Amino acid sequence: MHLTIGLATFWESYTIPPMGIKWFSIIALVFSVELVARPISYTGGSTAMLFSDNMKNSAYLHYSPSYKYSLGIELVKDKHFDEDYALFRYTYLLNRKNTQTSQRNLYFQSGIASDGVDNHFYGIHGDWETRRWFTGFDYKNVSRDNIDYTNKSFQIGVAPYLGDYGDLHTWIMLKTKKNSLQSEWSTYPVLKFFKGNLLFEVGYGKKTQWDAHLMVRF
Repeated sequence: MHLTIGLATFWESYTIPPMGIKWFSIIALVFSVELVARPISYTGGSTAMLFSDNMKNSAYLHYSPSYKYSLGIELVKDKHFDEDYALFRYTYLLNRKNTQTSQRNLYFQSGIASDGVDNHFYGIHGDWETRRWFTGFDYKNVSRDNIDYTNKSFQIGVAPYLGDYGDLHTWIMLKTKKNSLQSEWSTYPVLKFFKGNLLFEVGYGKKTQWDAHLMVRF
């Protein structure tokens, strides 16, 4: 996020030639949306996350040797199976598309549990966003204790105001998700806030109870 601050200072102190405005706008967009729960950080960056919902509580730390992939470990308290274990996780950026006003990302995600390679997951995660709008999805196929199941979720959101660099940014989201161990989709509102290198989101649904996520990038 130091790069974000530097870009803001650069913008205030330097007049960009007309041919450079397009590229500067793309770069500014990338850094303005970079904290929206990215599973990969910038090259050499690390990210710590906490998750809590009706299925698990977990703490996840990952490091990105490159902007293309991240390696990490997630400590999981599995509420459904009543088990504690670690996941060794790998995430790879399959595709990214930047325009003057938007960014699109598609990731492959996977993990192997500490109690055996038969316990694992794989899937894809994607999002498309502008400074005003956000859409995203997540799909995981999970093998756990000889049971295979899937997690699916979709999100759509809007920013009620467009903040400047360093401001508190807010998103009003609608999320729907389904675990194949359960019979129905659960749809509920989510609020997302981020400022600097800190992001927090929280939602509540009757079926899923509290769904919370805290992220710090460093």
